[in-house]
Amino acid sequence: MKPSAFISARLRFHASLPVAAVAISFFVMIIAGAVSDGFRREIHRGISSFAGDIQLTEKGADVFDGTQPVEADSAEMAGILALPAVESMQEVVYRAGIVRNEGSIQGVLVKGVADSGLGQLEVSVPSWTAARLGLTEGSDMTTYFVGEQVRVRKFRIARLHESILTEGDYPVIFARIEDLRRLNGWNARECSALEVSLRDAYHDEDGINKAAWEVATRTQLVAVPLTHKYPQLFGWLELLDLNVLLILALMTLVAGFNMISGLLIMLFRNVSTIGTLKSMGMQDRSISGVFLRVASRITLIGMAVSNALALLFCLLQDSTHLIKLNPVNYFVSFVPVAVNLPRILITDAVAYALIMLLMLIPTLFISRVDPAKTVRAE
Repeated sequence: MKPSAFISARLRFHASLPVAAVAISFFVMIIAGAVSDGFRREIHRGISSFAGDIQLTEKGADVFDGTQPVEADSAEMAGILALPAVESMQEVVYRAGIVRNEGSIQGVLVKGVADSGLGQLEVSVPSWTAARLGLTEGSDMTTYFVGEQVRVRKFRIARLHESILTEGDYPVIFARIEDLRRLNGWNARECSALEVSLRDAYHDEDGINKAAWEVATRTQLVAVPLTHKYPQLFGWLELLDLNVLLILALMTLVAGFNMISGLLIMLFRNVSTIGTLKSMGMQDRSISGVFLRVASRITLIGMAVSNALALLFCLLQDSTHLIKLNPVNYFVSFVPVAVNLPRILITDAVAYALIMLLMLIPTLFISRVDPAKTVRAE
């Protein structure tokens, strides 16, 4: 065993406050990253459920008026599905309509999808839309579709769903694709658009844009990425990521300066020990190694405690949605969290390295200790 390791193992230091400071800082860093990833996951999941990651339409077509259908080409679809970024693709039919109930009027977008789990003329409605119109599960919902002639359909609300789009937006109501094809007078191969879903690794802004370019090379249709349809949401996520980076930097500095103060206290309390070690011929670098080992041990204990508490918090919040949010301001009704273990490990490693670099500052005090004075005073 190295002398520095032997001595550091026998140094006594009351480290409860430094450990708590490190634990709190790392806890905040991990939670900030988990919340950022959670928002990205929930917002992407919410938007892609009614818009897809990439939407394929005819050039210049209005997908909502039901007048310019897309006819899926089997060869093109096979080529798109063969791309490594593409997970799946589905045909969808959109139709804009108006719902009126008890004096309330709401413009809606009805989206027909396959495998919706709905019966004939059944729909799934956003919960806030149903509340605004005074509708509940099982209610009948009369919808007017305006075109060359007004068509009316009476749907039954089979279920309600949560939507990240709030009352200032256009609510999306899900229905069977067969019902909307029948409404538009289309055959079984015609649809408003083809929606492409991407694999998880391509869910960031750069990944979606790159995949959209690759998809566009395999089809004559226009490929519109999700980032172009909802740029404000991705801009909001970029701002959130910037805030997370600032939190990581701030918490690393807080933990580092708390450790600096703790290490200085330990050095002051062990001035005589430092003088004795110097009088025995131990170099300043080796003595610094003694106290850096103690600081490293304290930091690692704080990291372990914070990681355990943060993972426990994320597990509870993800399963219970205990902490709520106002969806009007935050797009979701609860604080979303997503545990990204590689990100946590990278955060731990980088923060630990920076803290240990900061620990070099107080060790400069060791070179100023005069063994003759400290040993004589002792």
